[in-house]
Amino acid sequence: MSPVLNRRKFLSYLGTGTAALAAAGAGLDGLVKTAEAKGLFHQPGRAKKPKYGPLKFTPIEPSTKDELVLPKGYRYDVIASYGDKINPKGDTFGFNNDYTLYFPMDNKKGRGLLWVNHEYVSDLFVFGRTIETGYTAEQINTLLYNQGGSVIEVYQDSKGWKMDPSSTYARRVTGLTPIDLTGPARGSAAVDGAVTVQGTFANCSGGRTLWNTVLTCEENFESTSKAAKLNQTHYGWVVEVDPFNPRFQIRKHTALGRFNHENTCMGLAKDGRVVVYMGDDKKDACVYKFISKGTYKPKAGKKNAKLLEEGVLYAANFAKGQWIPLTIEAVRKKAEGNSALLERFKTQADVLVNCHEAALLLGGTPTDRPEDVEISPFDGTIFIAHTNNDKHGNFHGHITRFYEKDDDHGALEFQFAIFAAGGIQSGFSAPDNLTFDEDGNLWTVTDISSSSMNTAIWTPFGNNGVFVIPTHGKQEGEAFQFASAPVEAELTGPCFTPDEKTLFLSVQHPGEETEDLAKPTSMWPHRNGDDIPRPSVVAITGF
Repeated sequence: MSPVLNRRKFLSYLGTGTAALAAAGAGLDGLVKTAEAKGLFHQPGRAKKPKYGPLKFTPIEPSTKDELVLPKGYRYDVIASYGDKINPKGDTFGFNNDYTLYFPMDNKKGRGLLWVNHEYVSDLFVFGRTIETGYTAEQINTLLYNQGGSVIEVYQDSKGWKMDPSSTYARRVTGLTPIDLTGPARGSAAVDGAVTVQGTFANCSGGRTLWNTVLTCEENFESTSKAAKLNQTHYGWVVEVDPFNPRFQIRKHTALGRFNHENTCMGLAKDGRVVVYMGDDKKDACVYKFISKGTYKPKAGKKNAKLLEEGVLYAANFAKGQWIPLTIEAVRKKAEGNSALLERFKTQADVLVNCHEAALLLGGTPTDRPEDVEISPFDGTIFIAHTNNDKHGNFHGHITRFYEKDDDHGALEFQFAIFAAGGIQSGFSAPDNLTFDEDGNLWTVTDISSSSMNTAIWTPFGNNGVFVIPTHGKQEGEAFQFASAPVEAELTGPCFTPDEKTLFLSVQHPGEETEDLAKPTSMWPHRNGDDIPRPSVVAITGF
């Protein structure tokens, strides 16, 4: 048995110390009821109702096996692995797949397109050796090609899920693809006048738009842009792609800011404006949201993409419970008397290109690696995975829950709670990507670094995993393990099909600590003919 203690939930944050202490005297239930009476917690009443059924699986124990371990009754199919051909043209599946997003095809049950991010490459597995003295021109092309994203066509038959390599939809979007810039930074001095840039890479997570395109996010772009001698201001953006339409101009939306983007999550304000929540995956970084100037028009379809070109970007100030607008006027006022800052920030484009610095200057709260941000489809509250931050002793991370004022995503005030905290008391460490199921459960994958895994304080957790956390009822905030990753791998990008009978999942960087190709630390997915481990996307069934 693992040394995991009884899982109990968290400490709620009320925001007014005296009131919180008084409410706590009545116990946790009293605290919640007092907060609800004050209008601080989100009130129910959304149209979509969770089923709140029992867990559909028997939780597993932590594992150190070189296998994707699932509960009894569940199975997985490997759909695509690094290097697999995805279309008749001969394009190949990139390296270190991350975020996945499924788009069902009309009138074709069990068939659809799957968007998959590719975050970075491993020199050892891609080039056969570690590159120490700089990449050749050919290696740079390989480096850029194997990042970005893949559109693959997938289908389910009597034997399981498969990729269709004859697909006319399947294609690659890479670090070599021409991409337009939109918004305030387009053509500005802050991006050296660029209106079109080369490629997208370091693609971590993402999100779906209300008009059914994908927003893929550039996260740790610095090393690749430096290696390829590319302008760093052209990377660190949110990129929009239409998987079904290659003629849709791929674009980077500069109005959403430039930082180490983990993902996006889109919702609507009560007045119809589009709201996009985002996390900046680095230590002491902020949580953001963008509110469009215009309003969403369902009949306008893909033309709604223009909404992401103009609006206001905000950073969260946790101490005040406020969203702080990141405007050039506010920055210059704050920078009065500081000639270096006034020189750095002259236009709104400068604010967006140097978003992290501007956010901290204006009072955005530095937090513990805010990664995935998701809106509950049931009550509209916002969940944020704060993965960890060893600079402040937060080694296991936590999940934060935001309650926007008046249940409005367009509000500029909020309250928050620590929904669940990582550690041996909860059974998980380093929460990362998030998604929801029909029962109102929050699903999270974990991101313990491969160098720390199964050592010291991380020993009880075994390999990285998938955990399910109810958001309602007696088990609210408790974590139950659904899957365990292969050796040194990270599980990323969980995405259900609309009927929730299949869960797509990426298995990223198995065997990442390998130093000698003759002695790989993992050989997952254990395919005949493979001589290296291969990052792969799987489809899990049995629900």
